[in-house]
Amino acid sequence: LRTSDVRDTGLFNGAPADEFPFELTADVLERGRQEYDIYCTPCHGYTGAGDGMVVQRGFPAPQTFHQDRLRTAAPGYFFQVITNGFGRMQPYASQIPDVDDRWAIAAYVRALQLSQAAPADALPAEDVQQLGGATQ
Repeated sequence: LRTSDVRDTGLFNGAPADEFPFELTADVLERGRQEYDIYCTPCHGYTGAGDGMVVQRGFPAPQTFHQDRLRTAAPGYFFQVITNGFGRMQPYASQIPDVDDRWAIAAYVRALQLSQAAPADALPAEDVQQLGGATQ
């Protein structure tokens, strides 16, 4: 049963959706982290750098999520890749049948990207102080 084309396909007018089809909450990100830890870390690693355990044992590394091309990719792109696969990555729609879980993983990937490249001025003042007052 399809309730929303964007939610079910990750596409809006034939292109990857630029926005998530629901509100992002801490619960959504936590669900995304749980699913990411299960399905994605073996290849992508816990930070999204592409250094997971199977890579450490000789499997070719996936691209890092922290390159500009993927940092600027639409959320629907990640949903599409999780659903349909890309390159060596198999489709995960059968392992992760709930579309909301796939979207939650896409949201968590975005959070990982922000965690590795957030400008200091986007951080709370107490975090900037812990960094030694850096603002860049």
